[in-house]
Amino acid sequence: MAGVGFIGLGQMGGAMALHLTDVEGGLTVCDVRPEATEPLVAAGASAVDTPAQVAEHSDVVSIMVLDDDQVRQVVTEMLPVARPGTVFAIHSTIRAETAVELGAVAQAHGTAVVDAPVSGGFMGAADGTLAALVGGDDDAVAACMPSFERWAGLIVHFGPLGAGTKAKLARNLMHFAAFTAALEAQRLAEAAGIAARDLARVVKHTDAITGGPGAILVRDTTAPITPDEFWFPIMTHTRTLGEKDLRLALALGDQLGVDLPIGRLALDHFATNLGVPHDDPSATDHGEPT
Repeated sequence: MAGVGFIGLGQMGGAMALHLTDVEGGLTVCDVRPEATEPLVAAGASAVDTPAQVAEHSDVVSIMVLDDDQVRQVVTEMLPVARPGTVFAIHSTIRAETAVELGAVAQAHGTAVVDAPVSGGFMGAADGTLAALVGGDDDAVAACMPSFERWAGLIVHFGPLGAGTKAKLARNLMHFAAFTAALEAQRLAEAAGIAARDLARVVKHTDAITGGPGAILVRDTTAPITPDEFWFPIMTHTRTLGEKDLRLALALGDQLGVDLPIGRLALDHFATNLGVPHDDPSATDHGEPT
């Protein structure tokens, strides 16, 4: 049995690969920076100079490079020498169409592609607790599982090739939109004379209790909620509280001369996104709370 390959040993890839140094068949690593392979070699991996050499020694090859072009380049270089049945697992966040395109090319060579971007940051990579968001054929995904399980605490197979990337983009939309909202809130707090570090302590503490922005993802659909559904009174109550507090924050921003565009967008779309839109659109005006 051949071993596992890993190409791209940056902050994330290097930490992930360290969990694979004792896999059956061995770990073969490659990076454009020779110094990036040194910790892996010290831990028992073998370093090679090219992606093609990785493919020669591996049944599953993990790829964590920068972008679509680099992913294409790496996979294209490996295809001519990869054995039939080899699976290329793309962990880079790329376009879903790129994964599907490469999957078709790989299939013509008797190999397969799985898109498996990850979430959890360097901390999760180092601890082996990343989430893997996976798309691909059932057999190809199954071939990757023994490797993925070494560095992931959660593996979700979302569907066919490309589905993992689509899920990752949705996840990151929430992640970076929340970052933007957090920084806007920090500007409001700063203008009000609130210490940013103290506010951060509160946010981190309460998000650890409630689950943060992801705690709202409790339904199986985003369709409007009918009054007879279980979630209707809960989301209606959430709407009332959320709109009240958003109006109060916007009013404070007006008083302090701080523009809060994310807050205004949140108020505009809060009810609809909760699934309990107002019959009267004027219910989302930005006036003073009553």
